[in-house]
Amino acid sequence: MADRSLRGTGLGSKSFEDEAGVEFAARQEVGYDCARQHHFTMVFSSEAEIPALWECPRCGAESLRSDGIRPEAKEEKPVRTHWDMLRERRSIAELEELLAERLTLLRAGELGSTAFTRSARPSKKTA
Repeated sequence: MADRSLRGTGLGSKSFEDEAGVEFAARQEVGYDCARQHHFTMVFSSEAEIPALWECPRCGAESLRSDGIRPEAKEEKPVRTHWDMLRERRSIAELEELLAERLTLLRAGELGSTAFTRSARPSKKTA
């Protein structure tokens, strides 16, 4: 067994190649400040788009760039209600006309009279 082992090296964990002639990519350091007074720097490529927010490595809170660049505010759509969607389909005049028709049907007893009498009656149980 001792014949087959390599002495003085770790398998797959070390490189015997030196860094002579290796040219690293251009980099830049960007500082970030946390709301809890933590300051840290991140290294980015000089060609990379630098984010305005980064997660703090100490506490996990969002951190802003130290150079004062703030994130762009996202345009938020207003919440559409049922009334807004109804107004997209019908005009006020059409809605008033529909309301008048329904009220006359209700007052004449042609609309909803069976629904009201069924729900008002208690159900009979037989033994």
